[in-house]
Amino acid sequence: MGKKENMPIGMFDSGVGGLTVLKALHERMPCEDIIYLGDTARLPYGTKSPQTVSRYAVQCAAELVNRGIKLLVVACNTASAVALDALRNAYPDIPVIGVVEPGAHAACKASRNHAVAVIATESTIAGGAYQRAIHSISPDTRIIGHPCSLFVALAEEGWTDGHVPEAVARQYLEPIFNLATGAKTPVIPDTLVLGCTHFPLLVPAIKNVIDPATVIVDSAATTAEAVHGELTRLNFKRAENGYGKTRYLTTDDAARFARMGTRFLGTALAEHEVELVDL
Repeated sequence: MGKKENMPIGMFDSGVGGLTVLKALHERMPCEDIIYLGDTARLPYGTKSPQTVSRYAVQCAAELVNRGIKLLVVACNTASAVALDALRNAYPDIPVIGVVEPGAHAACKASRNHAVAVIATESTIAGGAYQRAIHSISPDTRIIGHPCSLFVALAEEGWTDGHVPEAVARQYLEPIFNLATGAKTPVIPDTLVLGCTHFPLLVPAIKNVIDPATVIVDSAATTAEAVHGELTRLNFKRAENGYGKTRYLTTDDAARFARMGTRFLGTALAEHEVELVDL
């Protein structure tokens, strides 16, 4: 087995939301080693300028590249939207995969009526990354982008199902799908893109307030599939036996990262398993 196959996958996000992508990667490729960096000292990235986000992204990547990774996953919608070129220029020998493009491709493939709804944070919707990505693949697709910022707080608090998250989901999604009145629009979206790595935790609440026929595109799952495809193409996949190891890095408060990580991963993460790093 060559050196590349044995090297870990590197991932970073501004915080813990990208752990939903990590979880999806584990499920798709359980034998792979992964290093995850949450830049919690400088979150949120969504309020920063594109230049600042790009600088932070390159610094995160540098920490991971110095630890010997074979592929970089940008598990952050904001950084995926603005920093991929900077990352690829800084590290031309490292394959870089973001969360936006895989989600856009999956949405275009899933939609039967060429109408797609995208929910994300306010900055991601305002930046138009998913809109541009979807239109580059399918120019005729109608896109409705809607910010759902409260979903982030609900996910981080662990309020992922029940009356409160369902009420919030209904408030956000009724304007998109006309659920309140049953009114008809020329084209009601048949596909919903979860354009934030926090949002997969809210899927139970979301499913309870939208048409069961609506296809939900999870950017975490689609990114995991894209990583698998790229590793296969490059012949960088680790031998499929045993289970890989995961290392967790954070730039601030390892104890809080462990608490939040437990919630997002669905399995216990102890403080001693999280390494504090200074970028």
